[in-house]
Amino acid sequence: MNEGIAHIHLDAIGGVAGDMFCAALIDTCPHLLQRVLADLHAVLPDEAGRPVLASGTSGSIRVQRFTLQSVPLPEEHRHQGHAHRHQTGSQRGAHAPHHHDHDGGTGTSDHTVPEHADHGPGSRFTDMVARIEAANLQPGTALQATAILRILAEAEAFIHGVPTEDVHFHEIGDWDSLADVVAAGSIIAALPGTRWSVSALPRGGGLVRTQHGLLPVPAPATTRILIGFPFRDDGVAGERVTPTGAAILKHLISSPDGAATAAGRLVATGTGAGTRDLKVMPNILRALAFSAPAAAETQDPLPQDAIVVMAFDIDDMTGEEIAIAADKLRATAGVRDVIVATASGKKGRLIHTFRLLVEPARREAVAQVCFLETTTLGLRWHGAARQILQRAAVTLEHEGAALPAKEALRPDGSTTIKVESDALAAADGLAARRRLAAGITRREKP
Repeated sequence: MNEGIAHIHLDAIGGVAGDMFCAALIDTCPHLLQRVLADLHAVLPDEAGRPVLASGTSGSIRVQRFTLQSVPLPEEHRHQGHAHRHQTGSQRGAHAPHHHDHDGGTGTSDHTVPEHADHGPGSRFTDMVARIEAANLQPGTALQATAILRILAEAEAFIHGVPTEDVHFHEIGDWDSLADVVAAGSIIAALPGTRWSVSALPRGGGLVRTQHGLLPVPAPATTRILIGFPFRDDGVAGERVTPTGAAILKHLISSPDGAATAAGRLVATGTGAGTRDLKVMPNILRALAFSAPAAAETQDPLPQDAIVVMAFDIDDMTGEEIAIAADKLRATAGVRDVIVATASGKKGRLIHTFRLLVEPARREAVAQVCFLETTTLGLRWHGAARQILQRAAVTLEHEGAALPAKEALRPDGSTTIKVESDALAAADGLAARRRLAAGITRREKP
């Protein structure tokens, strides 16, 4: 139950990180705590620590902090032939791999990786997805969590020039980060139909030390994920939005220019804090939950976002030229889909009608590509609202082969899975492809 919450606005005062998001949302919706804890217990081993929601302050404001508390174990024990001494207290802090302790004078920060990285969940994207999918999680949690991870992986793949499936999360390969992603997925799955928006994000600045050396802030993966999101410069340096925080925002708000506006009655608010002291302001992420306005109470409880529909007609290009132009447009950033249909135009001419679905922030850039790749002298566009199901890319196993597929969460809580058509192309004949698709089942959970 989402207790009548129709819209949640995120006020990024100090910044956005995975733990700040989880703390703010649980503070806003306390009934979600038990669900989140159950999912974390299902996916984390005992040695990862105990998930804790702790009260505190940031500046003079009451806040919640979400962290893993180290479990009481012998002072020293052995793992795989080497000695390992456990830290005490919270596992987050100045050396948590995705939380940076910034030097206020230079804007640089220490970003170190634990000495014994093999004590984490495994930094490979595929390993982290496999752990999530193998766990006995609440309905919808795995779908949401793996979608967040895929956004991260695709950004890292682009930055480092490697296939998505080969991505290693050097900076988010620890248990804290896995806990943040799974907890965020659990929270989002428990709030179906909720619309999301976010304030302008603090840009920060300086450098951050990573396994790839010194990198600018915001981190390259963060900027890749947040293309189209509005930023502000409040004069405070350091990393203000982490890659995990960025991926959560992108998952919730795919088109920031067309994001729903918070309207209705404020029914709850909560505040999550980061580990860093910003000195001049509280380091917080605030969540504001609104009920639906009276006129909107009958709306179907399905996620909505905005899209731009662009269209134009062509009557003087060959079939080969049309096919090439369509492929170029499909490969253009911000284009969600391209449909080309034939019709009869003026003077009985055969025309090809292009229809594109485009992210609002990329409308002008995509229009320029249309003019470059086709002979059109003009185009039409309008904004449209979309009602969509929550979905995520997953990988299915069949006879030793990994096949990409799309999983969708239906309003009744059930999921449907469809294998991508390109993955079936190797089979000869329609009947064989249909048999292959029908015979594929999702990997069984232990």
